[in-house]
Amino acid sequence: MKKGASIIRLINIGFGNVVSAGRIIAIVTPGSSPIKRMREEARERGKLVDATEGRKTRAIIVMDSDHVVLSALHVETLTQRLSGEDTEDAEKD
Repeated sequence: MKKGASIIRLINIGFGNVVSAGRIIAIVTPGSSPIKRMREEARERGKLVDATEGRKTRAIIVMDSDHVVLSALHVETLTQRLSGEDTEDAEKD
């Protein structure tokens, strides 16, 4: 590895999709009205990424690039993956 090169840590958000851990601002549940508004505004701006593979959205990931990423995995599962505690494949949730 080159001197000064940084390692990008990727987090599996389900179904083979990954996001950069260092770019995540928040992982939230999709139920509240403000979060629903944020999701719709991201869709209108073309900044919504749907990684649910047609399944129910169980977590919304807010990125520092102003993108909003939908995941079918639970917030708790993503939080464990982010903190480095790998759990067995939670895609069956």
